[in-house]
Amino acid sequence: MDNDDENTKRCLGCGVLLQDQNLLQEGYTTSLENDYCQRCFRLKHYGDYQIITKSNEEYLNILKQVGETKDLVLYITDLLNLDEDITKIRNLINNKMILVLNKRDCLPESVKDEKLINYFTTLDLKFEEIIVISVIKNINIDYLLRRIKYFQTSRNVYVVGHTNAGKSSLINKLIENYSENNQELTISPLPSTTLNMVKIDINKYLTLIDTPGLVDIGSILNRVDAKMIKKISPKKPIKPHTYQLKKGQSIVIEDLVRIDYIEGDKNSFTLFISNDLKVKRLFNIMNNDTLKNKSKFTYDVKYGEDLVIDGLGFIKIMNKATIDIYIDREINTYFRKSLI
Repeated sequence: MDNDDENTKRCLGCGVLLQDQNLLQEGYTTSLENDYCQRCFRLKHYGDYQIITKSNEEYLNILKQVGETKDLVLYITDLLNLDEDITKIRNLINNKMILVLNKRDCLPESVKDEKLINYFTTLDLKFEEIIVISVIKNINIDYLLRRIKYFQTSRNVYVVGHTNAGKSSLINKLIENYSENNQELTISPLPSTTLNMVKIDINKYLTLIDTPGLVDIGSILNRVDAKMIKKISPKKPIKPHTYQLKKGQSIVIEDLVRIDYIEGDKNSFTLFISNDLKVKRLFNIMNNDTLKNKSKFTYDVKYGEDLVIDGLGFIKIMNKATIDIYIDREINTYFRKSLI
């Protein structure tokens, strides 16, 4: 772990070393008496966001350091934007680990927690437990704290995951519910808010250590402006919309992605994306060039699969199909067995 000397001080919001010499470098503050860097201060009070790019190699090195301890680890993931390879972090860290499925509030209440848990149980990744939570709705936070106490091996518990999974939000909720500590981590719908490890004392038995999120290079959030990021990030439970498509029809989401139904019988496409995003259906793909300037990818979809658009959400496709997707080349799309 980082061994800071007595002359250094870290931002309470994002964990970087504070400095008052260079306005353009991370950690800048107008005075070393302050507890937050200028970036976190402006984000917290004005909603301003300054993008700082760090490589995943730096983050992976931090996770490897976590793996050298014997402490309990909370692996936080976002139910709407699950990590494509959930084994990556698990293989890096051999510690006791609880998988925390966050943002339960984004999915319909009709979806049972047991179904979500069973989906991950079949992956056989040897988590101590899988827990479904919602930070916003305060769902299962009490239960999570009890299980942390049960599994923890020392006072320290590390919190890991990808960017925007809700790690810092969860820690802030635990502070609010169970601690007299007035520290508050910086949170934002934009990527890479936490830049280094941040220690937070919840009580005399528990110290949580927030880590920077692994950056999803292929996330749509890296390709749009701040206004669209806020639109993509759900603020209310998602109302899934189902479109019955015939061959030769299409779905267009904002100016982000177009999905053409090329081959197959009448099919059901159910969108699990933010309610704020505008969706339209094209009834004749031959006579419409909307978004055809983007990169085209052709996929053969198996029965009962989800099309995942990294950072945006997912689309449940009921039957076999051949589809064309028009999207920016850098954005990752992939298929998985249907989550719901």
